Amino acid sequence: MALVSAENRGLRLAARYATLTLVALVFMFPLVFMVVSSFKPDQQLLSDTSSLRAFLPVGDISLDNYYAAFRRAPIGLFMLNSVFVTVTTVLLSILLCSLAAFSFVFLEWTGRNVLLTIILATLIIPFETIAVPLLLFVSKLPWLGMEGIAWGWLNTYRVQIIPWIVDALTVFLFVQFFKDLPRELIEAARVEGASWFMIYRKIVMPLSGPVLATAAILKSLKMYNEQYLWPLIVVQDEAHRPVMVGLGYFFQLQIAWGEVMAYLTLISVPVIGFYLLMQRAFISSIASTGVKG
Repeated sequence: MALVSAENRGLRLAARYATLTLVALVFMFPLVFMVVSSFKPDQQLLSDTSSLRAFLPVGDISLDNYYAAFRRAPIGLFMLNSVFVTVTTVLLSILLCSLAAFSFVFLEWTGRNVLLTIILATLIIPFETIAVPLLLFVSKLPWLGMEGIAWGWLNTYRVQIIPWIVDALTVFLFVQFFKDLPRELIEAARVEGASWFMIYRKIVMPLSGPVLATAAILKSLKMYNEQYLWPLIVVQDEAHRPVMVGLGYFFQLQIAWGEVMAYLTLISVPVIGFYLLMQRAFISSIASTGVKG
């Protein structure tokens, strides 16, 4: 009986892995097609779509599409812009959202629960509903720079960063994690005369590794993958455009599909690699944040 039971468990495990492998292959097909097509000339790329050759690196394989893509658009500049905007936004978001969550959890002030509820309610508001009012608002805002006061934030990095620093999801993650920290540590620090900022800097944040990793990963993927609609509206000059807006360069005049696939590969592979590298930390962090239903 034990042998039969072990065989059944082995068959079920094999069937589960086979199913998971099949599902993974289905999801991998578009990525494989994109990468393989980026090495093929347009005529071969289009003719291969009618067969399984579309997923195989066969035929006239070369790096010509990548060379042509770099000649058509300043891809390096676009990628640097995206990385700069993403990293800056993530760092500022972690700082300000964690400070806000600290005040919601540990400080006593009137209306904090109402304000937190309002912040969380913004999760249901789609960006498209506020895009035009936000555009009108930032187009008239002043900014004090090295050359004095400038009016309007259009065609700058700040217009791509500042509106997205604070978001409800990041605040919520920090609030839920901070609620599970032992209050005895906070009370002991207050008794010893520590200020609230010292408690935040030396006690709370060093204990917040899991939620920091979770917030950083979620914010990074969101910022990198969604840099299209808003930058398309507020950034007209080439010097500040991110990679998603740069895709439009490949649909002007005659479309070269091989170059499009090369460009998509260049901007997608770093994101996929980042996710695969961080997925174990991401899963363990999600499990440790204490997020409650």
